[in-house]
Amino acid sequence: MTHTFALRVYYEDTDLAGIVYYANYLKFIERGRSEWVRSLGMDQARLKADTGIVFAVRRVEADYLRPARYDDELVVETRAVSISAARIVLDQAVMRGGERLFQAQVVLVCIGEGGQPARIPAMLRQKLSPALH
Repeated sequence: MTHTFALRVYYEDTDLAGIVYYANYLKFIERGRSEWVRSLGMDQARLKADTGIVFAVRRVEADYLRPARYDDELVVETRAVSISAARIVLDQAVMRGGERLFQAQVVLVCIGEGGQPARIPAMLRQKLSPALH
């Protein structure tokens, strides 16, 4: 299952050359991940309040393929690749029309309040599991 999240490039997203500044793609895919989690019926603030756990980005492997420009309409695609006891691996892409501009594999880990590794609660793994199919 691929989740999609639409956004538009604003002037503030661009650099002196008029293209999207490279670090902003990370912001775009963060928004896509947040909306993906929300679409699965999970409330991250509630999860933290109830269990003390949060998700943190452990690793990002990114490829910048083509530039996006001011006023482009983009779509962030998010797809779960694997879910284990304490981590989630996602493939994410930023698209313009059918053209892939940016792609990344993101590894998220579950951590406790002190920053220590934590297991993803079973009920949460159940909510995430359908996203793999």
